[in-house]
Order: sequence, then C-alpha cells, then structure tokens
Amino acid sequence: MLIQVSPADVAGCRYAISPLFEVEGALFLLTGSLPAGALHDWVVRTRPRLAELRRAEPAVGALISLQRRAENADFLHPPPLGPRREFAEELAALRATPLARARAELARNLRGHRTPPEYARRILAADDVVDRLADALQAAWTAFVEPQWPRLRAVLERDIMHRAGRIAAYGWAAGLDGLHPRLRWLPEESTIEIRQSTGRYHSGDRGLTLVPTVFGNLAISTDPERPVTIAYRARGVADVLGTAPAADPRLAPLLGPGRAAVLRALTVPTTTSQLAARLGMSLGGVAGHLKVLAGAGLISRTRTGKAVLYATTERGDALLS
Repeated sequence: MLIQVSPADVAGCRYAISPLFEVEGALFLLTGSLPAGALHDWVVRTRPRLAELRRAEPAVGALISLQRRAENADFLHPPPLGPRREFAEELAALRATPLARARAELARNLRGHRTPPEYARRILAADDVVDRLADALQAAWTAFVEPQWPRLRAVLERDIMHRAGRIAAYGWAAGLDGLHPRLRWLPEESTIEIRQSTGRYHSGDRGLTLVPTVFGNLAISTDPERPVTIAYRARGVADVLGTAPAADPRLAPLLGPGRAAVLRALTVPTTTSQLAARLGMSLGGVAGHLKVLAGAGLISRTRTGKAVLYATTERGDALLS
C-alpha cells in the first residue's frame, strides 16, 4: 500500500490516543486474531474473563464475529481527535452513527467473511444494532481496559513524546523510523509505504494522524471523509501489564526499593505523572525520589514542550548495569 501525503499533511501531522482502539485491540488479542507477542502472559491471564463476558453480554460475541484484518466497519472505530479524548466521548460518537450507514458498513465487513452464528446475525440485523455493539464495547472496556487505563495512557503518552521529539530534532523520516517493520517513508515520492498490503491512496490534504496503541498493531484507515490514520504498537508495552520494573536486588539496599524502581523505569525518558501511574506511587513520592536521584547525578531533567522528561545519565546507567 502506498499513501501519498502533502507537505501540509507532514507539517500538520498530529498524534492521538484512542481508548476505543485499545478495547478493540484487546478483543483481537484475546480471540487470537492478532499474535499476542510480548502480551502473551496478559492474554493467558485474561482470556477466561472473555468467556464470562460473552455469556453475560451476547453482543460481545456479535462484535467478535466481525473481526477481520481488513474491511472492518469504520463506524466502530471513529478516528481519534487528539491525545486527551475520553472513552465516553468516543463511544458517544459511535452511538450517533446513522442506522443506514451502519448497515452498509456491516454488510461490507461481512462480504467474503465467515458467516456469524445465528444469535450474532440476529443482533447485527436488529434496528438497535449500533447501540448493541456500543454496549458490547462498553462492557469490554470495563472488563479489560478501564482498570489499567492510567498505566496504559502513561505508556502511550510517553511514546508520543518520544516520537514528537524525534521529529522536532531530526525530521519527519526519523519520526516514522521504527514505527513498524512493514512501514517506511519514501522521501522522493512523499509517500508512506506499507509492505504486504495493496492499494494506492492520496491524503487529499485531509491530514495525517498517528495513533500509538498498547493492544493493537499496525492498522490503516483511508476513509475519504477523514484524515489518514495510522495506528501502531507503542514502545515499552512489554512490561506495562505485568509487574512494575524491578531493580537489581543488590540496588534496593543502597537506594531503597522505591528509588531503585524509579531509576530502573527511567531507562526510557518519562514524566513524573507517568512514573506515578506506572509504578503505583503518589506524585509526591515520585517527586521526592527524583530530587534525590538528580542530586546524585543519576538522572537528568529535560523540558519538551510543556512536559518535563526524566532519564538516566551515564552514571545512572553504569549503576544499573
């Protein structure tokens, strides 16, 4: 697939966070429609709860019956508008979908796809199908994503700051570098290439939105009425759903367990609030640890826009190693 973008798209490229994307990505992982990879342990722990949810809310099964790698119904994942969008706002936008549009997109989704079970076909043919599917997404959000959302958002925000900083420092190509192995920037043609996919699209100056996800993987939306949207797996998701990063046990007696955990977490630049969410500490507690670590020369402090990022120094890295 080739997506040609204009200079205006590149200059105005923005990042967004979508809680709704995370719900759909979690369902794809739990049903095996996407490889679990680094989230294998989370999938194994969580999959029994999916079976319980499907029994309690049949529309979850109808939603799952639509899953495929391409031609998904667009109304189920409206493009996110920015990094501060809340799940309730996205779900309200989904519920406002006209029935005629929903029916057309569901028909396209199911064309050439496996036939859903009879109970799912009844739900998908109902006049209240939009609300039923929205209820299913709400149930999945409550069960799988909402309890961990502060930690997940911290990972996504950290990824945005990292990539936005690379674009500011090194240019557009550096911002796309490492987004996904199948994606690369072709500067001579002002084109984004997605390998192992077909088609050629022009942005039409509608804009370009990059969406990091924890549960999802590379996904492209080229809806002609919306900005081109590229979702990709965020950096640092491997340990976000496990235990907090642990320092070497020999380091805890020297620094204290909390301070040692903060130092270990700062091998990737992070803000105070992200650290607090990731480590389950209070903001005041994290701030105290940061002050001591900075005073010892183990971490540095850098302002990026409105955010302040902390990261280990060479001395801090040497201590950790």
